[in-house]
Amino acid sequence: MNFLQNSIGKIFFNNFLYNYIPQICNRNIYTGIIHHYKITETLYAEPLKKKKRIDPGLLKLREDRKKKRLEKAVRILEKRGKILKPLIECEPEPKFLRELKIRERLVPILEGKEITERALLQKEWTRYKTKQSKQFMESCQKLLLSQERALMELKNESLDLYNEAIKLNENVLPATLEGPTNSPPFENYDSPDGEFNDITKTYIR
Repeated sequence: MNFLQNSIGKIFFNNFLYNYIPQICNRNIYTGIIHHYKITETLYAEPLKKKKRIDPGLLKLREDRKKKRLEKAVRILEKRGKILKPLIECEPEPKFLRELKIRERLVPILEGKEITERALLQKEWTRYKTKQSKQFMESCQKLLLSQERALMELKNESLDLYNEAIKLNENVLPATLEGPTNSPPFENYDSPDGEFNDITKTYIR
């Protein structure tokens, strides 16, 4: 009799837990004392959508089109190679390309005698500039040597005069710069709102 009452009581209590506790709390509750019962969360979901049946012929047609596009792209790459993004800054304008024949300068064809004269003139000019450069370097070297000799003689005579002579003379190149560290504001200046038109070209393949 006691066994029957215990069994009925357990069934009644279990039904109570199953029916009322999910309504009170929507969290996981582990009832380990009563036969290790565990109540899970209520899961909400909509019914699965019925998949549309697509005609196999239509699928095959789409695959064929995709295959043709890929084959065409492969043929273009094999024919032209890798297509690079054009650099507008480095390409001439179409106007200049159309006027290329008009702008072309014809180089006169020189005869043998004139070529010889120009070569001799170039050599003579080279010899003249070389001689001029050597004379300039020699004169600079002589001035430096005479300056050093004069400084050594001055040092032997008076050390104070020597120190005054080798001082940096700031009056040789008088330069004074004065100016504001920050730019003054403009009166009644209407600052822009920062809008601009983006004219960047995009290339989509």
